[in-house]
Amino acid sequence: MTGVLFFGRRHTAQPSNGHLRNAEGERYMKVRNIKGIALAAVAALTLAACGGSDDAATDTTAAAEAGADYSNLKVAVVYIGVPDDKGWTYQHEQGILQLESELGIEVKRVENVPEGDEAEAVMEELAAGGYNLIFATSFGYGAPMARVAAKHPEGCFQWATGAKFLLTADAGGEFATFGDVPANLGTYFGAAEEARYLSGIAAGKASTSGKIGYVAAFPIPEVIRGINAFTLGAQSVNPDATVQVSWTKTWFDPTLEKEAAESLLDAGVDVLAQHQDTTATGLAADARGAKWVGYNSDVSEAAPNAWLTAPTWNWGPFYVQTAKAVAGGTCPSDEYYGSMATGMVTLGSFGSSVDADTQAMINEKAAAIIDGSFAPFEGPVMDQDGKEVVAAGARPELLDLLGMSYFVKGVIGSPKG
Repeated sequence: MTGVLFFGRRHTAQPSNGHLRNAEGERYMKVRNIKGIALAAVAALTLAACGGSDDAATDTTAAAEAGADYSNLKVAVVYIGVPDDKGWTYQHEQGILQLESELGIEVKRVENVPEGDEAEAVMEELAAGGYNLIFATSFGYGAPMARVAAKHPEGCFQWATGAKFLLTADAGGEFATFGDVPANLGTYFGAAEEARYLSGIAAGKASTSGKIGYVAAFPIPEVIRGINAFTLGAQSVNPDATVQVSWTKTWFDPTLEKEAAESLLDAGVDVLAQHQDTTATGLAADARGAKWVGYNSDVSEAAPNAWLTAPTWNWGPFYVQTAKAVAGGTCPSDEYYGSMATGMVTLGSFGSSVDADTQAMINEKAAAIIDGSFAPFEGPVMDQDGKEVVAAGARPELLDLLGMSYFVKGVIGSPKG
């Protein structure tokens, strides 16, 4: 997955990451029509999103908290990038630091691990070395981690951004059925689309032209639903706003991201947003007097004059909770899908140009998202062609969000890349 510039160094693993992420999109599309798998996936993910895993963890971690003895834990994390990238990996690192601080343990980090065979070798070495809780922070680690988990039932394995139904044969994976996926494998991710919508409000209010640009990595559901949620947020306060997308086909390439951002600025946009791993988009916006919505972490210091806000991640509570569960004798095997309500998804600080009225509007909408009275994709929602994709008053099922392949009305560009 991802990270931001340029406080770090380029991730050598990104090309394979992109390839695997495109495969992710294809698998989501295929699985949407496989009812048995779909129902299982929705049930598991919905339980986590509604707080089911939190309730379960309360019981399974009670003994561990009472004794506060975590000497039986050996925890490792596999990073796609480097902890100082100020983005995706940086945010995971903050969560790991919280885990170390709260539990008084030391976590082993393995950085810049490419997806595929090398990742499997790294995780196999960790498991064979007695690490009984391993976190893997990128989608492409899923199949390698599942193979290692199958060989080491004594360990607990947690896969970020994944979904276990993608590992089944019907979805092109290696396991015959959903039930054959190792029971000691869990997944974790979150509803970034909630904070995307809120950041769209900031962008819509900031744009005087109604033309907004979006520098995006790969045409996969995760990125597409973020673009759509952002667009809907912008249009909620600027009804005629458009969002023009420029695909880079990379997670981390400052040069390409800068070029994409500049091409959008040349086309007349006055606000830029991103689903990328560097601050290049923000730096380009700042150089041209435009505004900027970041992603992953609060890096307002990179371009303070351009900064509006950013959807951000808070991984710490999940890492702490999971480690406590393992210490208490339970490996969480559900598919955790956090949200703003659970605290996994957050919104960064507001820039100086976001006025008090806009901040109040965003905070009010955030409260409605958290209490469930509003959802970013609550209908009616129209696609680019004017076709109704979500009926008035309806909300998409979680699997529909995870497999989103269309752009909403007002997005300029193709969801196919």
